[in-house]
Amino acid sequence: MRLARIAHPDGVAFVTVDGPDGAETVREIQDHPFGTPTFTGRSWPLADSRLLAPILPSKVVAIGRNYADHAAELGNAVPTSPIIFIKPSTSVIGPGAAIQLPASSERVDFEGELAVVIGRPCRDVKAENASSVILGYTVGNDVTARDQQRADVQFTRGKGYDTFCPLGPWIETELDPADLWVRTELDGEIAQDGRTSDMVFTVGEIVEFVSGIMTLLPGDVLLTGTPAGVGPMVVGQTVSVTVEGIGTLTNPATARR
Repeated sequence: MRLARIAHPDGVAFVTVDGPDGAETVREIQDHPFGTPTFTGRSWPLADSRLLAPILPSKVVAIGRNYADHAAELGNAVPTSPIIFIKPSTSVIGPGAAIQLPASSERVDFEGELAVVIGRPCRDVKAENASSVILGYTVGNDVTARDQQRADVQFTRGKGYDTFCPLGPWIETELDPADLWVRTELDGEIAQDGRTSDMVFTVGEIVEFVSGIMTLLPGDVLLTGTPAGVGPMVVGQTVSVTVEGIGTLTNPATARR
């Protein structure tokens, strides 16, 4: 099942997305997307709606250097335990929304990733039970002011600007995350092309590690790391991240207003 959040002529709603590519229909969910959805009976062609970020998390927890080739391209060792950092909820935007590049940074990079969406409150989850607390998966872009990340002791400034966490286009609830290709294109040219099977820590191991530190709430997002090929974007360019079995998330880059 594909779960999305849309703006339509009557407001904003969570919906399911059904039908073939290019001719999708959305059905409005009565309350929230967690558990078995109850429908209002209203539906629209997806083309008559606007996709928003599929979820508004209380927090986004990201995993750094979770692909060996990405760690190597930045001159870092492969970690022996997950490296985590938090992106604020205000960094989240949806498909088509602009990534706003701040004038204070000389290099802002794209980082295409598989994103995990938590489905219920949980703590101290074992890796083998991770699927029981996962609502589904979406596409993420861990946008990074690389010069500021390198200059600071921790990642908050370089990772935390408004618009620095595009998510979408929807949440896929029926997906095996073990071996999916993750591809990022900049203005139509492939920049990143990796597979989740190359992750240092699996989705289950990530859920176990993070939930052993903090309680995860419904809608919280875990970014699972990015493969090699990260690079800068400039005003006027467009970045598209595709994860197999989910879809493509596309965002233009503009100057920060």
